[in-house]
Amino acid sequence: MPGPAASSARRASHGSASGIGFAAACYLSWGVVPIYWKAPSVVAIPSFEVLIPRILWTFALLVVVAHASGRLAEIWPDARREWGWTLAAALLLALNWTVFIFAVQTDRILATSLGYYINPLMSVLLGLLVLGERLNRAQAAAIAIAAGGVAVMTLRAGKLPWISLVLATSFALYGLIHKLRPQPPLGGLLREMLVLVPLTAGVLGLLAASGSSKLFTAPMTTQAYLSLTGVVTAVPLLLFHAATRRLPLVAVGMFQYIAPTITLGIATALYGESFTSNHAMGFGLVWLGLILFTLDSLRRSRQARPAPAIGKAES
Repeated sequence: MPGPAASSARRASHGSASGIGFAAACYLSWGVVPIYWKAPSVVAIPSFEVLIPRILWTFALLVVVAHASGRLAEIWPDARREWGWTLAAALLLALNWTVFIFAVQTDRILATSLGYYINPLMSVLLGLLVLGERLNRAQAAAIAIAAGGVAVMTLRAGKLPWISLVLATSFALYGLIHKLRPQPPLGGLLREMLVLVPLTAGVLGLLAASGSSKLFTAPMTTQAYLSLTGVVTAVPLLLFHAATRRLPLVAVGMFQYIAPTITLGIATALYGESFTSNHAMGFGLVWLGLILFTLDSLRRSRQARPAPAIGKAES
């Protein structure tokens, strides 16, 4: 009869398998999401106006999920000063969402792909600059190589790839805030949407007063389509948090390159964006940096793994 060790191993194996499924579903969802924002009815509306239903519907969906799971109380922080951190995180998230939608609407999906390839390296750089974390040689080399890729694209194109840098930096700063001020995943995101709701209401009022809003004049079919923004936004995030509870962060990190790779394919194959020699050189250097960074992460993960116990037999 299998002993406790065997049962524990089976549970761990099942948790890892489900975690892999959640992580794959999460990053696949993020990879194909440009298709949703590229719908002609959405492209006709300015990105900052599209953000309004995205915030409101995401908030509504998260309230339902939190209530159903008995975690609605997580929305209230332990101290008042946490609201300031929540506002900062929420504004960074809103900036990231707005720039992403703008990039998709203006045929710059390739720039979003580059941004999310750069993101993990930007997070490491912030760890150095803000948290005083030390970089090993592989990490320093990875960041330098990726920075070289950005520099090559800037010099050859004659302009900074600002969309890529804003996306990478805003999401890295968002992650940094969550590292400095850890919050329950569902409660933290719900709180961020809560602080954005009054700001969204204010923007709605200004748009109504101006009488020039394309969101207000959009047909009901478009309004119905935009009501899905809550699902499009919240479901991948919930899948992500489900994956992180079941897998080591290094393992989750291996999946993060799925999304920008799919996005790269969508940009070129589906929407005909040109992958020029400039892109090839810039992306190539960023990919080289990421390969070095990933191999180093795997090496350090193996070194940190405890050695298996010897001499314990199962009954």
